[in-house]
Amino acid sequence: MKQQVTAKTGTAPRIDAHAEVTHQKQLADVVNPRFVRSHETKFEGFIWDVVREDFSLTEDGEALGRDFITHPGAVCISVLNDKNQILLINQYRQPVGMNLWEIPAGMLDIEGEAPLDAAQRELAEETDLQAEQWDLLMEYHNSPGCSAEANRMYLARGITEIPHDQKIEREGEEAEIIMRWFDLDEAVDAVLNARLHSPSANQAILATYAALHRGTVGNKPADAPWPAHPYLRDGDFRGSLS
Repeated sequence: MKQQVTAKTGTAPRIDAHAEVTHQKQLADVVNPRFVRSHETKFEGFIWDVVREDFSLTEDGEALGRDFITHPGAVCISVLNDKNQILLINQYRQPVGMNLWEIPAGMLDIEGEAPLDAAQRELAEETDLQAEQWDLLMEYHNSPGCSAEANRMYLARGITEIPHDQKIEREGEEAEIIMRWFDLDEAVDAVLNARLHSPSANQAILATYAALHRGTVGNKPADAPWPAHPYLRDGDFRGSLS
């Protein structure tokens, strides 16, 4: 991996996770990193590594071993035009042998770059577009049983093209990107009829539809802290997300 990524566990005492979730007043995931006994890189790749960690659930508990992928995290963007149509981009994905309808997205692979800045850069690079208004839409872990990848999704509106001299030539699979605007209702139907399979696109479509109909867009600012990200959180943070 080009970046050095290390989970921030801090020195604060661990909390009683069982009691925390049993008595939660508001449904939320809980940050409570446990006790790491050993950490070893088993495979080092260009984009991500596979590590093995031995950890225990309690300070004096039995050691458990797990292999997982380290990942710097990623951002993705649900892009809406003034007709409330969502932008999808079509791109080939070799691991599944499919052209998938996706949303603009990219990894946090530039050291020190803020997530919102990364999202704005990715939108410009993949679509030649920029947005005037940015809101935090949702967050998710892509596959928390085997990967540390944390994702933050933004809702981007007030869409215009970037200046011609800022456009870049896309390479590889991105050179084949096709962009199309879809009515949200049509996109929701495609998700619920199992015609779309990109996790970020499916979540963007459903979350955007729900947020617009519930009037909950903008609950959190686009630059809000990200305590669910294992490498960006305050290492001493413990407890339910709010």
